Amino acid sequence: MQSTIDPTEVSKFEAMAAEWWDPNGKFKPLHMLNPCRLDYITQQIAAEFDRDLSADAPFAGLRLLDIGCGGGLLAEPMARLGADVVGADAAARNIPVAQVHAAQAGLKIDYRHTTAEDMAAAGEQFDVVLNMEVVEHVADPLAYLTACQQLLRPGGLMICSTINRNPKSYVMAIIGAEYVMRWLPKGTHEWSKFITPDELRDLLRQAGLEPVDRKGFVFDKLRWSWSISDRDLSVNYVTASVKPAAAQAEG
Repeated sequence: MQSTIDPTEVSKFEAMAAEWWDPNGKFKPLHMLNPCRLDYITQQIAAEFDRDLSADAPFAGLRLLDIGCGGGLLAEPMARLGADVVGADAAARNIPVAQVHAAQAGLKIDYRHTTAEDMAAAGEQFDVVLNMEVVEHVADPLAYLTACQQLLRPGGLMICSTINRNPKSYVMAIIGAEYVMRWLPKGTHEWSKFITPDELRDLLRQAGLEPVDRKGFVFDKLRWSWSISDRDLSVNYVTASVKPAAAQAEG
C-alpha cells in the first residue's frame, strides 16, 4: 500500500518533539484542548461499547490505536482507563519522548515508529482508532482514512478530529495561533489542506466507515477554555464513525 506520509509535515513535528509535555511550549494548544478531546473520546467509546466510565478500568479488553500519537497526550489517559494501547507516529523522534514519559508514569504502552498503511498491511486490528489532528497533515486523506478503516475490527469505532476550511479557520488556526498568539511555529498548518465537515463525512463513507456523530470544539476567548458544541463546527471539529459489523476484517 502506498504511503500517505508527507515528509515535510513529519519534519515539522520532529523538530518540536522534545516539547510534547511542556504545557507552555509549542504544543500548548493541544494541552488546552486535551480535556475537551478526552471528554468526547471517552463518552463515545463508552456509548459504543457499553462501558461504565465510573468503573476502575472501563476500557479493559479494548485494543486501541492512537495514530499520530505524538508524545502520548491521548495514549496515556487511554491506558489509565484500562485500554490495551498502541501509539504510532510517522515522526521517529516522537517515539522515545513518548516511551520515556510513559515509563516515568508507570504505564505500559506499545509505541511504534510506523504508519497506518504499514500496520494495515501487517493485518493489525483494533476496537478503537483515535485519529486526532492528523488527516490535515497527510498527502492523500482518502487513502489514509481507508488504511485506518482497515485497522478497525468490524463494529469498531474511529474518532477523527481536524480543522474546517473557511475564512474563520484561516484567521483562528493560522493567523491567530501561529502569528498572533505564537502558540505554534509558523507554517505548522496549511489552510488548503483543511477539510470541511461535509468533505470529511464523504471521505469517511468512501473509506468504508459510517459517520455516527460530529461536534465542534469551540474556544471561548473570554473564559480562555474549550468546550464541545453541537452546532459550531466552524473551526475545530470531531467526528465518530463505525466500521459496519458486517464488513469483512480485511476492509
